[in-house]
Amino acid sequence: MNAISRSSAIAPIIPETAPFSPEQRGWLNGFFAGLTALDGAPATAVPANESEPPLSAPDDDGAPWHDQTLPLPERMKLAADRPMRRRMMAAMAQQDCGQCGYNCEDYANAIAAQAEDRLNLCAPGAKETARMLKGLVEEMGGGAIDPDEAKLKAETKAMAQSRDADQRPGRSRNAPAQAIFASRKRLNREGSEKATYHVEFDISGAGLDYEVGDSFGVFPRNDPGLVDRVIAAIGAPEDFPVADKTLRRVLMEDVSLGAAPDMLFSLISYITGGPRRAKAKALAKGEDPDGDAATLDVLAALEKFAGLRPDPEAFVEALEPLQPRLYSIASSLKANPGRVSLCVDQVRYSIAGRERLGVASTFLAAGLQPGAPVKAYVQRAHAFAPPADGKTPIIMVGPGTGVAPFRAFLQERVATKAQGPAWLFFGHQRRDADYFYEDEMSGFLAAGTLAKISLAWSRDGERKVYVQDKMREEASELWSWLSQGAHFYVCGDAKRMAADVEAALLTICAEYGGMNAAAAKAFLKELRAGGRYQTDVY
Repeated sequence: MNAISRSSAIAPIIPETAPFSPEQRGWLNGFFAGLTALDGAPATAVPANESEPPLSAPDDDGAPWHDQTLPLPERMKLAADRPMRRRMMAAMAQQDCGQCGYNCEDYANAIAAQAEDRLNLCAPGAKETARMLKGLVEEMGGGAIDPDEAKLKAETKAMAQSRDADQRPGRSRNAPAQAIFASRKRLNREGSEKATYHVEFDISGAGLDYEVGDSFGVFPRNDPGLVDRVIAAIGAPEDFPVADKTLRRVLMEDVSLGAAPDMLFSLISYITGGPRRAKAKALAKGEDPDGDAATLDVLAALEKFAGLRPDPEAFVEALEPLQPRLYSIASSLKANPGRVSLCVDQVRYSIAGRERLGVASTFLAAGLQPGAPVKAYVQRAHAFAPPADGKTPIIMVGPGTGVAPFRAFLQERVATKAQGPAWLFFGHQRRDADYFYEDEMSGFLAAGTLAKISLAWSRDGERKVYVQDKMREEASELWSWLSQGAHFYVCGDAKRMAADVEAALLTICAEYGGMNAAAAKAFLKELRAGGRYQTDVY
């Protein structure tokens, strides 16, 4: 959770005497403020101090750029005439994934208020977002966000300080705890094109707790083979001292070897000449002289400018910090005391004949032995949780690793003896090879915890079938569940699956609810506002 939110623009709703941490109180203020500011209406609340009225009304129409399917140029165009903090929000990836330790709006507010100087925390936005934020900060020139927002700036800084004041281990990326890697088990069977693992951590000695819907942040280490190739490329000894570590250890633990940052190309331009210098300068500006900029990780950049021997310390300083990765928790603490489960796809792909490996997924799938300590923390969910009333029906759409939080939901419903029906839409490529947790799901069905499961397989027949197709096939029943108050949840890929699921849901609402397109959109907006349509996308 995060203490910088829309609540910083109005008087607090949750008093300081309430039994919440500063982070929780700040997030709750923002949540309730958001509920009172729907459709771009002025945010209103009963001020904690009547002599100190709320700040001015929102300066936009509900952040129309807050859509993860929109490319960055379109988002920036929508926010072009807005205050700086809103333009900064448009630069984010719009997933509210929490990997930065904020949500998109709060991260933007913190940067604009000069309460946060790290511009590279948006993992899904990557270099594109970092580069845009750098330009906006330079445009801001160190001044306040807007002349009439001095109070917002002060409150945002105060909220950031409150958020950072909670240094209990494992409560944020700034103060990780030590979890113990317990085990991994491959979920795919023979014939799968994927490598997906059920991963477990022991947190019994870490002082951590969590709720279903939360995420687990893991601080990974880079692949040793990649580190060795980078060291060879710069021609430096692996034990070269960098601060209080060796070069190899720094490259393993502290810096990203993913997308080559602009600073690396700037460094390269200083130590080379001629056409290569011009090319490095162009890459540092975000240009793409050879049409390969998107494929250049750190090793590929070094190989592109082969033969250079940068000073190891200067080289390390030109790289970005290695960021933690968030995974949706796939277990209930009530059902698994002292344990956290994750569902992890190992990322592997090839570019120019070299295999590239996902940093955290490879670390979890192959880089750890049982008993190994891992720095980790719990990222509280931003309004992604099962209904408080166990009698409420739930519909869950989670293909692939998107099933993770719904496994947790179902375990929780067993542990709490929830009586409401649950319906799961799950899909992958092949039923025989990619049906994750099949035995468990059969058990949930037999026990009545799952009332229904709808399965979609994209490689088993002549026609590719996805979860949104199964939704359309069972549209009448799905609408009946919604009409009876069901909560609807989606977890998984943000840009394709989640967008396709929403489009299918809009069609179902329009057809079976007797609505036109505008009314269907308004209906989904009401579901979101009421907490009945929740997403955990990445």
